Order: sequence, then C-alpha cells, then structure tokens
Amino acid sequence: MTAALDPYSVRRGVTARHFLHRLNPLAKIAGPLPFMVYLLFVRDIATPLVFIVLALLLITIGAKLSARLVVALWLGLPAVVAVLSVSFGLWTDAARVDDTLLLFQLGEYRFYLGAWLIGLATALRLGALLSLALIAGLTMTGPDLVRALVQHLHVPYRIGYTALAAYRFVPRFRLELEQIRRAHRVRGVSGGRGPLAGIRRGLGYIVPLLVGAIRHAERVALAMDARAFGAHDSRTERYPVPFRVRDWVFIVLFWVVGAALIVAAADLL
Repeated sequence: MTAALDPYSVRRGVTARHFLHRLNPLAKIAGPLPFMVYLLFVRDIATPLVFIVLALLLITIGAKLSARLVVALWLGLPAVVAVLSVSFGLWTDAARVDDTLLLFQLGEYRFYLGAWLIGLATALRLGALLSLALIAGLTMTGPDLVRALVQHLHVPYRIGYTALAAYRFVPRFRLELEQIRRAHRVRGVSGGRGPLAGIRRGLGYIVPLLVGAIRHAERVALAMDARAFGAHDSRTERYPVPFRVRDWVFIVLFWVVGAALIVAAADLL
C-alpha cells in the first residue's frame, strides 16, 4: 500500500504519535467492544473506574485533540459521573441501605452512603461505556467506518453507501441553515427578542430547510442513478481502508490489558 492510497497518511496534523487515527475503524471498535459488553453486568466501582482511566489515557496519548477538549474530558467526565451518582442514588430504595452511614436527611427522606455507592457504580459504568466509545468516536470518520464495513465485513454496499449518503446530509443541512439565517437577517426578518421570538424564527426555518433537503435528496438520487448504484453486486472503492498488522496488535494488546485490569480490579474488591 503506497502513501498515496493510505487514507490515514494525508490528514492534516496527524503524526506517528497520533496512532489512534492511523488504525482501522474496525480495530478501534473490536478492541473495546468485549469490555463494553462486560461492563453492562458488573456492579462494583473499581472495574469501570480503571477502564475510564485506560480510555482517557489512550485518547490523550494517541488522539489529536485540542488542549481544551482534553481538559474537558479529564474534568468534565468526573463531574458528570459525580452528578449522576447522586441522581441515581436518590432513586435507590432507602430500606435496602438503611444500615449504612446517613449522609443527609430532607424531611422524611434519608440519603445513605449505600445509596450513593450504588448510584456511583451505575454512573461509573455509564462513564466507562462512554469513554471506551470515544476511543473510536473521536478518531475516525463516518465515511471511513462505512468503507471498512463494506470492505472487511462485507456489508452490502447498497446499505453502506446509502448510510454514507445520509451521513453527508448533516453538514449540508448545517450549511443551508446558516444561509437561511443570513438571508433572514439581510431581509430584516428578526422576529424580535425573547423565547417566543426564537420559536417563531425556528418555525420560519422549517419550510426553506425542508425544500432544500428535498432538492438535495433529488440531486443525490440522480447522481447515484447516473453511477449505476445498485446495478452490480460489487463496486470499486475510491481508496481502500486497510486492516494491517498494527490493527491486530492494537486489538490483542487492548484485550490483554483489559483482562489484566479486570483481574486487578477483582483483587481490589
């Protein structure tokens, strides 16, 4: 495979240190996936906590992210987990944990340490699932994932590239919405201020945005018909998304490290 055909070699600012961007999207999914399934069934605190740390370390070291986003991940995720731990703890039956330390009381309601620990375990599981999903989510693109599914898992290209075409609609809609807003401002259609005015402005965007969406869908359909989409069992690719030795190495290493973390977390219990 030459550099000209390597989809990972031409991305701006991506160097050898940003190894997550240079992996096949399927490898970044296959590595964390077994542990994401496993985390659905654990009830302790240590196991999801170590996977959160592992995922954040991998993202920090191997992904090309802005410093602001890295700080947001390391500070924002613990803050969200802390809030969710209290929220889930409030829904815990107090009768099950009334033998633990009483943290606070509001009227007849009592919040015990056991309820907070149950909520913390649930919040950490959600945080671990999110962190592991971000390994792939922050370092791959939708088109590369679709191409990898079609090339390596043999997903029918009629399904894959239809999904890819739908994925392309999102930035198109964003651009058209911005153009509609600019046109309204040029014509002086402000609608005033306040929440009701904002709702009226939003309703005014619906019709032109819907017309633009229909027009764009017709163009995409005509372009796909012109390229004989669906006429043959297979199609050529613009560029391959290779599955290399380093992808297998990443999967095996992730599984080994993940299994070791599970054993280490079990020893902490």
